[in-house]
This record gives sequence, C-alpha cells and structure tokens, in this order.
Amino acid sequence: MNYTSILPWVAGTILVLFMAYSIYSDGTKIKNSWIFPACLSLLFLVFSIITVISEGQLGFWTEHTRNLWGNQIWFDLLLAAGIGWFLILPQAKAQGMRLPFWGILIVATGCIGFTAMVARMLYLRDTLSEL
Repeated sequence: MNYTSILPWVAGTILVLFMAYSIYSDGTKIKNSWIFPACLSLLFLVFSIITVISEGQLGFWTEHTRNLWGNQIWFDLLLAAGIGWFLILPQAKAQGMRLPFWGILIVATGCIGFTAMVARMLYLRDTLSEL
C-alpha cells in the first residue's frame, strides 16, 4: 500500500475517534478549543498546496467530473458544507463575524476555510466570554 491508499484510512479513523469522543465527552467547555480547528485548517492547507503543486490547480474538478462516483463525492461535499454553514451561521452571527467573507472563503477553499471559520468563531466566543 502506498501513502495515497493509507491516508484515507488514517483520516477516517481519526474522524471516527473524534465522533466517539464527542459522544462520550461531558460537554464541558474546553479552554482554547479554537486551536484544534485552526491546526486542522493549517495542516489541510499545507496538504492542499502540496497537492496543487503535484497534481495541478484544477485536479479536483477532473476528479469530480470523471464519473458518477466523482459526482457523488462532489454532491456529498456540497451537502456537508451547506449543512455546516446552516448550523454554524447563528453562532457566527452572534459573534459578529463577517459572513460574506467566510462564505466566499468556504466556496473557494472548502473545509480549509470552514475549519478556519470554526476556529475564528471559537476564538471570538472564548475571547468575548472572558470580557
């Protein structure tokens, strides 16, 4: 197995562990909780830059238009982004975030922008609650 076969398994395992942790955590507020999504956003940005350098700028579109599986993955990503946007919007508005900026960033970068938005929202929530 090469790294492109292993990385999806690692990422899927991390997601399942995160979901299990979330289910069984006591729900208490974690101090500096914004750091985790900020690091994820940065790591995914670095990985995406490496991918663009290696595979080209529009490789994602080739993959999403290649066949029905590519279409299905594209639709899945769009649904996930739409659901996430809908659910996060009330909290982001309450923090006074510039929603058009974040919307454009998410459309342009996907989860890189989305995890950055979550990090910023959590940072503002933590900062404003301390005042």
